Amino acid sequence: MHTKRLTITYVALAAALLGLFALNLFWGSVSISPRGVVQALLGRGQDELAANILLQLRLPRAVMVVLLGAALSVAGYLLQTFFANPIAGPFVMGISSGAKLVVALTMVVFLNHGLLTNSLTLILAAFAGSMAAMAFVLSVARRVHRMSILVICGVMIGYICSAVTDIVVAFAQDSNIVNLHNWSMGSFSGMTWGNVAAAALVVLPCLAAAFLLAKPMAAYQMGEQYAQSVGVAVRPFCVALVLLSSLLAACVTAFAGPISFVGIAVPHLVKQALGSAKPLHVLPGCALGGAAFCLLCDLIARSLFAPTELSISSVTAVFGAPVVIWLLVHRQSGEGRA
Repeated sequence: MHTKRLTITYVALAAALLGLFALNLFWGSVSISPRGVVQALLGRGQDELAANILLQLRLPRAVMVVLLGAALSVAGYLLQTFFANPIAGPFVMGISSGAKLVVALTMVVFLNHGLLTNSLTLILAAFAGSMAAMAFVLSVARRVHRMSILVICGVMIGYICSAVTDIVVAFAQDSNIVNLHNWSMGSFSGMTWGNVAAAALVVLPCLAAAFLLAKPMAAYQMGEQYAQSVGVAVRPFCVALVLLSSLLAACVTAFAGPISFVGIAVPHLVKQALGSAKPLHVLPGCALGGAAFCLLCDLIARSLFAPTELSISSVTAVFGAPVVIWLLVHRQSGEGRA
């Protein structure tokens, strides 16, 4: 019975992913028919404008949304496993904001000196920022025993980093900084095939590594002592969790800016749908669910008030924040009954 539920959930997530991916190709300020999309993909399209819109704008954007959505959801699940808390995530713990600050500083310095930033530079800058924020969170974690205090510290770090980023953006004089403002609010616009290739080189190996850690992750969820008793090297394992989650979150922030609540809401919804908390089951669901969720939110962000495009974080917050509120209330009521 449980196997049947897993199969149905995976099939539903995959179908939602494929359907939303197709909608992102068809739907926009310039409508392209399904037949036109197929012809353009096969190189037989007669409408050159539609083919360029599809192949150079919509398709790389949709592929990037899939990659980064999966990365953000899995990063959130890894952090929840590490901190043993369902409301831990890259955005809430301040990791995305730390990455955002260092990327913004890097872009401003490069642009002010007439230099262009490449994908590798942005990823490295974001990783440095995310690791700095994670180092602060871990140092706080050693001194406090209540996860609520740790989460509050993470949120405060996020506010500080966001405030400094806003100041940096406000005082940047270069005309190219207009794109920086859109990025700092969270956006999938302007993605190129070069960005897709760079993101794939980081995201896909990290996702594969996370799947390989599924078995020790299941043991770690039972407690550190249990994990050690079954042969898990806890310290290297924890280092791997921190590095993978930070690198995935950094890659998302480098290309799309900070995206809120995906890393918390999607893993929880996936666990509820699967009826299982086993990493071997949840990780594939998180990848599929995160990709589908971000495709839906991106479609709404660019279509709801077209041609004006909303920031992706505004849309993800509308759907994700209620899930976080429910988690907090449910957790508090559970502690109260205990």
